[in-house]
Amino acid sequence: MDPLLALAALLTAGIAVAHSYLGERYILVRLFRRPDLPKLFGSDWFTKRTLRFAWHITSIAWLGLAAALFVEPRIAVSAAFAASALVSLVGARGRHYSWAVFGAIAALTWPW
Repeated sequence: MDPLLALAALLTAGIAVAHSYLGERYILVRLFRRPDLPKLFGSDWFTKRTLRFAWHITSIAWLGLAAALFVEPRIAVSAAFAASALVSLVGARGRHYSWAVFGAIAALTWPW
Protein backbone atom coordinates (compact mmCIF):
# COMPACT_ATOMS: atom_id res chain seq x y z
CA MET A 1 0.00 0.00 0.00
CA ASP A 2 1.11 3.51 -0.76
CA PRO A 3 2.36 5.02 2.54
CA LEU A 4 0.88 8.42 1.68
CA LEU A 5 -2.57 6.88 1.20
CA ALA A 6 -2.16 4.96 4.45
CA LEU A 7 -1.29 8.20 6.27
CA ALA A 8 -4.25 9.97 4.65
CA ALA A 9 -6.55 7.14 5.73
CA LEU A 10 -5.27 7.26 9.31
CA LEU A 11 -5.69 11.03 9.45
CA THR A 12 -9.21 10.74 8.02
CA ALA A 13 -10.15 8.10 10.59
CA GLY A 14 -8.60 10.20 13.35
CA ILE A 15 -10.54 13.31 12.42
CA ALA A 16 -13.74 11.25 12.26
CA VAL A 17 -13.25 9.95 15.78
CA ALA A 18 -12.29 13.40 17.07
CA HIS A 19 -15.31 14.95 15.33
CA SER A 20 -17.74 12.56 17.01
CA TYR A 21 -16.17 12.66 20.45
CA LEU A 22 -15.46 16.38 20.67
CA GLY A 23 -18.72 17.36 18.99
CA GLU A 24 -20.71 15.24 21.42
CA ARG A 25 -18.80 16.49 24.42
CA TYR A 26 -18.48 20.21 23.64
CA ILE A 27 -21.18 21.11 21.11
CA LEU A 28 -24.19 18.82 21.21
CA VAL A 29 -24.47 18.52 24.99
CA ARG A 30 -24.33 22.29 25.37
CA LEU A 31 -26.73 22.86 22.49
CA PHE A 32 -29.26 20.45 23.96
CA ARG A 33 -29.35 22.40 27.24
CA ARG A 34 -30.93 25.34 25.43
CA PRO A 35 -34.62 25.81 26.22
CA ASP A 36 -35.45 27.21 22.78
CA LEU A 37 -34.83 24.17 20.54
CA PRO A 38 -37.61 23.62 18.01
CA LYS A 39 -40.27 21.17 19.12
CA LEU A 40 -40.97 18.73 16.31
CA PHE A 41 -43.74 16.17 16.77
CA GLY A 42 -44.68 17.80 20.08
CA SER A 43 -41.32 17.83 21.88
CA ASP A 44 -37.65 18.58 21.37
CA TRP A 45 -36.77 14.84 21.57
CA PHE A 46 -36.93 14.35 17.78
CA THR A 47 -34.92 17.54 17.19
CA LYS A 48 -32.16 16.41 19.55
CA ARG A 49 -32.01 12.88 18.14
CA THR A 50 -31.93 14.15 14.56
CA LEU A 51 -29.13 16.60 15.32
CA ARG A 52 -27.18 13.91 17.15
CA PHE A 53 -27.39 11.26 14.44
CA ALA A 54 -26.77 13.82 11.68
CA TRP A 55 -23.62 14.92 13.50
CA HIS A 56 -22.32 11.38 13.82
CA ILE A 57 -23.27 10.38 10.28
CA THR A 58 -20.66 12.89 9.12
CA SER A 59 -18.05 10.94 11.07
CA ILE A 60 -19.33 7.67 9.62
CA ALA A 61 -18.94 9.10 6.12
CA TRP A 62 -15.34 10.06 6.88
CA LEU A 63 -14.64 6.58 8.22
CA GLY A 64 -16.09 5.19 5.00
CA LEU A 65 -13.74 7.38 2.99
CA ALA A 66 -10.81 6.24 5.11
CA ALA A 67 -11.82 2.62 4.54
CA ALA A 68 -12.07 3.22 0.79
CA LEU A 69 -8.35 3.95 0.82
CA PHE A 70 -7.70 0.47 2.26
CA VAL A 71 -10.33 -1.83 0.75
CA GLU A 72 -12.42 -2.09 -2.39
CA PRO A 73 -14.26 1.27 -2.57
CA ARG A 74 -17.74 -0.19 -3.22
CA ILE A 75 -17.54 -2.24 -0.04
CA ALA A 76 -16.44 0.81 1.95
CA VAL A 77 -19.24 2.97 0.51
CA SER A 78 -21.83 0.27 1.12
CA ALA A 79 -20.66 -0.27 4.69
CA ALA A 80 -20.67 3.47 5.41
CA PHE A 81 -24.25 3.79 4.15
CA ALA A 82 -25.34 0.67 6.06
CA ALA A 83 -23.89 2.18 9.24
CA SER A 84 -25.63 5.49 8.46
CA ALA A 85 -28.93 3.62 8.01
CA LEU A 86 -28.48 1.90 11.36
CA VAL A 87 -27.61 5.13 13.17
CA SER A 88 -30.60 6.86 11.61
CA LEU A 89 -33.00 3.98 12.33
CA VAL A 90 -31.92 3.55 15.94
CA GLY A 91 -31.23 7.22 16.64
CA ALA A 92 -34.69 8.42 15.63
CA ARG A 93 -36.47 5.12 16.30
CA GLY A 94 -37.51 4.96 12.66
CA ARG A 95 -39.25 8.34 12.67
CA HIS A 96 -36.67 9.96 10.37
CA TYR A 97 -36.93 8.13 7.07
CA SER A 98 -33.35 8.69 5.96
CA TRP A 99 -32.64 5.15 7.19
CA ALA A 100 -34.62 3.77 4.24
CA VAL A 101 -32.65 5.78 1.69
CA PHE A 102 -29.31 5.00 3.34
CA GLY A 103 -30.26 1.31 3.45
CA ALA A 104 -31.22 1.32 -0.21
CA ILE A 105 -27.91 2.95 -1.15
CA ALA A 106 -26.05 0.35 0.94
CA ALA A 107 -27.84 -2.48 -0.85
CA LEU A 108 -27.39 -0.97 -4.30
CA THR A 109 -23.67 -0.32 -3.85
CA TRP A 110 -22.82 -3.72 -2.35
CA PRO A 111 -20.75 -5.67 -4.88
CA TRP A 112 -23.09 -8.64 -5.22
